Amino acid sequence: MNILEKEYNEKDAAYFAHERNEMLKYIPKHVKYVLDVGCSSGSFGSSVKKEFNCEVWGIEPDKRASEKAELVLDKVYNTIFSADINLNNQKFDCIFFNDVLEHLINPFEALELCKSYLSEGGVIIASVPNIRFFDAIYHILVHKDFHYVNAGIFDKTHLRFFTKKSAERMFLEANYKIKVIEGINSIKELNYKGYKNFRILNKILLNSISDMEYLQFAVVAHL
Repeated sequence: MNILEKEYNEKDAAYFAHERNEMLKYIPKHVKYVLDVGCSSGSFGSSVKKEFNCEVWGIEPDKRASEKAELVLDKVYNTIFSADINLNNQKFDCIFFNDVLEHLINPFEALELCKSYLSEGGVIIASVPNIRFFDAIYHILVHKDFHYVNAGIFDKTHLRFFTKKSAERMFLEANYKIKVIEGINSIKELNYKGYKNFRILNKILLNSISDMEYLQFAVVAHL
């Protein structure tokens, strides 16, 4: 067992059970096949199936989570998303990466691989954590610390860190066109104590740190 596998095995079951309903609004209305990369225990994919009456396949490297996902999704692969996986030439109208790209050694390679699985007009939808989130920057600047924990911005299993600008650049360099990129899960919605301080500082700085309001950015991209 390598270090990363050990860290994943030590995560609480709740880590794999987020429904992520805030991402449903980005899904095209008439999807028939959806691929959820890093589907965890299938909570989000199950919501997609119910909402859009479509078929959802999942890819999940954690064995415990993938076994739960098998109970609610149409097909689940207990492996990593790589060129070695065999998806039986299936094409997908939508490929999801909900807080997944930052866990990959090479997210650029994953986006390239998606091109062979997207149907005509298909989209990639991703949620990407924002390292410039106000609470994260506060901890770095004020507490002078980059404290790795089991979940969140400073997740021990994050291999990459993104801002809105760098996330956008990643998709553009992979030759995708970005349809939507916007902040989700704001500091206000999450009831962080620092919201008042953020609001004051952002006003003083003429709205120049508005991107720091959001925990993640949602990206919708197509070829």
